[in-house]
Amino acid sequence: MRGGGPAECGGDKAAKMPLVVFMPSGKRGRFAPGTPVLTAARQLGVDLDSVCGGRGICSKCQITPGHGAFPKLGLTVAAEALSPWNAVEQRYKDKRGLAEGRRLGCQALIMGDIVIDVPPESQLHRQVIRKDADARPVAMNPATRLYFVEVAQPDMHDPSGDLERLADALRAQWQIEGIEAGPAVLRKLQPVLRQGGWAVSVAVYRDHLGSAARLLDIWPGFHEGGLYGLAVDLGSTTIAAHLTDLSDGRVLAASGVMNPQIRFGEDLMSRVSYAMMNPGGDTEMTRAVHSAINALAWSVAAEAGIDTALIMEMVLVCNPVMHHLFLGIDPVELGQAPFALATSSALALPAREAGIDALNAEARLYILPCIAGHVGADAAAVALAQAPQESDDLVLIVDVGTNAEILLGNREKVLACSSPTGPAFEGAQISSGQRAAPGAIERVEIDPVTKEPRFRVIGCTLWSDEPGFVAEVGDAGVTGICGSGIIEAVAEMRMAGIVDAAGLIGSAEQIGSARLIAEGRTQAYVLHDGRAQGGPLIAVTQGDIRAIQLAKAALYAGARLLMDELGVDRVDRVVLAGAFGAHVSAKHAMVLGMIPDCRLDAVTSAGNAAGTGARLALCNLDARAGIEREVARIHKIETAIEPRFQEHFVSATALPHASDPFPELAQVVTLPAVSHNTGGGGEGGRRRRAR
Repeated sequence: MRGGGPAECGGDKAAKMPLVVFMPSGKRGRFAPGTPVLTAARQLGVDLDSVCGGRGICSKCQITPGHGAFPKLGLTVAAEALSPWNAVEQRYKDKRGLAEGRRLGCQALIMGDIVIDVPPESQLHRQVIRKDADARPVAMNPATRLYFVEVAQPDMHDPSGDLERLADALRAQWQIEGIEAGPAVLRKLQPVLRQGGWAVSVAVYRDHLGSAARLLDIWPGFHEGGLYGLAVDLGSTTIAAHLTDLSDGRVLAASGVMNPQIRFGEDLMSRVSYAMMNPGGDTEMTRAVHSAINALAWSVAAEAGIDTALIMEMVLVCNPVMHHLFLGIDPVELGQAPFALATSSALALPAREAGIDALNAEARLYILPCIAGHVGADAAAVALAQAPQESDDLVLIVDVGTNAEILLGNREKVLACSSPTGPAFEGAQISSGQRAAPGAIERVEIDPVTKEPRFRVIGCTLWSDEPGFVAEVGDAGVTGICGSGIIEAVAEMRMAGIVDAAGLIGSAEQIGSARLIAEGRTQAYVLHDGRAQGGPLIAVTQGDIRAIQLAKAALYAGARLLMDELGVDRVDRVVLAGAFGAHVSAKHAMVLGMIPDCRLDAVTSAGNAAGTGARLALCNLDARAGIEREVARIHKIETAIEPRFQEHFVSATALPHASDPFPELAQVVTLPAVSHNTGGGGEGGRRRRAR
């Protein structure tokens, strides 16, 4: 392969080399011009598949280059950042097809600074989207139902149309008053009626707003193929879809993908900035997310073995920026006070009008209402699933993600806010971080005496110190550390005295362990050294600690703001929601001070509460009407303009907190009273504050 390895950071020559940033991993490096993208990916340990040795045959190494300004990454990508489209790529496209905007990583050469998205299908170790559906029972009252009707045949003496006679039959046999039909159904109507001998099955949609009933599809005789709906949780990092049977609420298939908008910015404000600085950038992001959701629909339908034409409805929940970008609305107003939404109301519209064409041609789309500002339909879905407004005790609900949604309340009052936690909890901005995928460290324990760690990785049931671990991990090996892993690692380091309350990592001399290694004027703790086997060195650095401190401080500060508003210092229980919340332990979260002090047995996980709320709305019209009423009563606090947020944030950077007591935590964990800031000067002198 052409090109060399990644350049060292020092030196003018290296600094002039093109910078390559791979998404969604965030891994980056500088490479000599002319280096193939595939070579750069391999050098950086990026998960980019290839089985043909870079000859442009297998197409496993497809990538999507980004262009324009990427302020969060400090890059502006020119159109000529990659070499021109070549004959090998054209030959492959002619023979097998290549999606618009895609390149082959083995053929595209790096010529300038570039941001490259590695799509899920090009990843050897596929992302584990941990947003499984809640298996709770659902009271069924769907908007779309199946009806069997016998229709009067046409009569020369009664010159009514077939649709009108079908409407008469629905009125007489099912008490459905009036019906509308679009062109797609009208084209099928007459042949299907005659094929069925004037006995047909029809899918009829009736919403909770009293609108006219709408005919979505028609089949001859009795239709036994079922009717289905899609509940979609559109997150800033991941998109999850649950294919649901509209007769009984069962989830038949669930799947998820990385949100392809990550290549435009890992957090919401980065994407708003991209739209502001790149004309047409919002359209580009809208197109990307539509493609991802359509692909998800095809994927879950194939898994369940059903025709996508039988998917009659889709319910969508998302944060306000995703809401606007999904609908093709420029999100610029959400990037500045007063953070005005184009609309905060629930929306009901044809799915095709919103760019979702993988479903039935007449499929309907319902989007839950946004609460306000940066608290969106996903927070409304969490409220629907967890019902804080029905709680007798004071409950704090935290939907942990790149942008966390927080609800606090009971029967008397419910408050809501959003908090910009950033992507650290997802494994991004972490030196050895990665998304949740096989080989990623997800559980960590550190012996407080020996300071030796042990861990578990995704895809393996054994701990690293158990016999058979290496064999079970297999060729994938230990590849990095995901969000739940870094949380447990930092908390365990705090409990073992490796990290002090200020977040400083001690030196090998202070801790008495060779696992502490120097990184300039700071230290790092080695979790796993796989270099002898050709694997990575996985360590927790001072920069990693700082990233977690900033993320958890934002989360805690948001919760404290809501508590201040209610005039309370304690909550009765805490519910952790979201893909990350479902996999982090209550003890480790509290050691870090991610959440306010509470009895550990009163901290529970709700799994993908937003996805559950979407499924409830999909299956029950009363749920839609109920959450629309409740959203109007939820009081929203805007963290971005609240001065107390900064005060709480600064205090919350300590582990667990600079001033707030944690008496419940103290009953189960004794945190060492250590300080690794030695003071003085010289080699053993005052250490630089973590950045």
